[in-house]
Amino acid sequence: MSATIDIVFEVLLIALLATGSFFTLIGAFSLIRLSEFFKRLHGPTKASTLGVGCMLVASVGYHAFSGTDPQPRELLITAFLLLTAPISAHLLAKAGLSLRLDERPRLPGSAEDTHVPPRPDGAPDETH
Repeated sequence: MSATIDIVFEVLLIALLATGSFFTLIGAFSLIRLSEFFKRLHGPTKASTLGVGCMLVASVGYHAFSGTDPQPRELLITAFLLLTAPISAHLLAKAGLSLRLDERPRLPGSAEDTHVPPRPDGAPDETH
């Protein structure tokens, strides 16, 4: 019976690591492939946070499973990640809005994005 529980627990840890790796890969892919600043900001802050969180849960589970001395580093990393990721994303978005990155011209050869939201102050769009 104990061997069956060990195998199930190992499969659960493997699933957590695979899920974490998948979400981290999706976050990195979205950072590279998405077209504009605000779209690129969303992928790494959400998907990578979930991916690293799954990997940290797998690490805590492994240390609990193997019976090694539990270290608080995984919990500290998780707390730091969950506190800093939303704050940094919010500050980057505010900086992008204040710099009016949505109004800047596209780079040559980049895909055209026809959706440009109107300015909040209602002023006409300026061409740079």
